[in-house]
Amino acid sequence: MSDYYLPPSLQECEASIDGWLRGFASGNELYEAIDRGEPGEPEPRWYVRLRGEEKEHITLWFTLGQRTLRFEVYVLPAPQENAAAVYELALRRNDKLVGAHFAIGVEDAIFLRGELPLTSLNEAELDRIVGSLYTYVEQSFPAMIRLALPARNQFHLHGFHTTS
Repeated sequence: MSDYYLPPSLQECEASIDGWLRGFASGNELYEAIDRGEPGEPEPRWYVRLRGEEKEHITLWFTLGQRTLRFEVYVLPAPQENAAAVYELALRRNDKLVGAHFAIGVEDAIFLRGELPLTSLNEAELDRIVGSLYTYVEQSFPAMIRLALPARNQFHLHGFHTTS
């Protein structure tokens, strides 16, 4: 007899994520929308849109892979000014983050990204991920946007909101 541990199936993980997201949305004042990726995509994907204070909308993407749940948040477009200072700020903030990191993505935009092994997937971890990403964006966005777009830091920009 073997004590080999079999992780939950992808279908079980998908059902768990769907159930948690339904519960998360119920009565949550930050919740704006939850959508699923297109049917037939190679990996199940969820989009969770939250109402922010410093950044008007915070959208998290969850992608269920064979062994991990990947997650990311679009934080900021490519800096129009002070790019080196913005990227340095993001790298320095990485030192204080748990379970996620700032990264430069497509078109030099700034994202928060992370991964969770499916063997660790549970409601408490999903809650921690959403709460952490929300907090990291809310804490970092004001300083980053002021550096990246100093001439416009008091206006709404493509869904961005600054309070300075």
